[in-house]
Amino acid sequence: MQTIQWFPGHMAKTRRIMRENLSQVDIVLELVDARIPESARNPEIAALTAGKPVLTLLNKSSLADPAVTKAWIAAYRARGEHALAIDCVTGEGIGQIGAMIRQILADKVKRYAERGMSGRKLRAMVVGIPNVGKSSLINRLCGGKKVKVEDRPGVTLTKQWVPTSIGLDLMDMPGVLWPKFDDPRTGEHLAMTGAIKDDILDTEQLAGLLCARLMEVAPEHFCARYKLDRAAASGKKAHELLEAVAKKRGFLLSGGVIDTERAAAIVLDEFRGGKIGRISLEAPASAEKKESLTPDTENRDILEESSPAPAVSSAEKPESASICTACEGGDPVNKNTEAYAMPDDGEGER
Repeated sequence: MQTIQWFPGHMAKTRRIMRENLSQVDIVLELVDARIPESARNPEIAALTAGKPVLTLLNKSSLADPAVTKAWIAAYRARGEHALAIDCVTGEGIGQIGAMIRQILADKVKRYAERGMSGRKLRAMVVGIPNVGKSSLINRLCGGKKVKVEDRPGVTLTKQWVPTSIGLDLMDMPGVLWPKFDDPRTGEHLAMTGAIKDDILDTEQLAGLLCARLMEVAPEHFCARYKLDRAAASGKKAHELLEAVAKKRGFLLSGGVIDTERAAAIVLDEFRGGKIGRISLEAPASAEKKESLTPDTENRDILEESSPAPAVSSAEKPESASICTACEGGDPVNKNTEAYAMPDDGEGER
């Protein structure tokens, strides 16, 4: 059984850049997707940023279930971590970031003032998985379009310093995943929310898994959106749910063949855009113990051709070696990471 693995070559270089530049910042802002806070949290970030304060920002909160997001914030705080729900599109929570950073760094700010450096700008490193909204956050804090933003992973490929209007300089880092997802659901959730390129995935199987997941966490929203009978839908497998959506939408090819490819594109697009409803795929309790979406493992082979990428640490493999499953444009692996590094001139892609 194959699992989703996506680690483009430039991500290995990003980890090195993070380590090299960590001493230049006062705090790390880690963005996670509010719909999947656990899956969207890179487990390597804690080790890479050891010794630095971290503020976790649950972005895209307008797409997530507000009650679940509130529970996540409480869970973070119960662990002694700093967290804030934000949305870079609606502006929710953005105005609280500066105050929260100063609260976290109160001792450092006080020391600066005692040394006559009260006007010194604080510096923050912005990290997170691809397509989580790092550049959108920076543009919000800058009050204008300072960095390139697109609704797809792989737009920012190099670090860039950006000043803001709140007395904070931000270092925007390329989105980075980790070499191997130990839990299949982690890769699935990342793919469902758009953190992994669709063109390396079997989107029909992915959409089927998403349908099954929505029947678990938000059956009322899913069935209402696609006009499905909830009782009948509850007994269907992943691919059967996708077929049911296609039939309801009238997606039929010549000869009455069900166009599940078209239905898959619709389901993924509408979930990612919040058209199905404000839905969280993960809640704090479920993050402690993740289980398979469906018992039929055939629906879990989402990658069409690629095999799982081995976990390779920076100590075991040179920085120039790529361990990605699929790179930009869905090409096979074995690309040199330097090929993905753009000049440090401020305009890159995430």
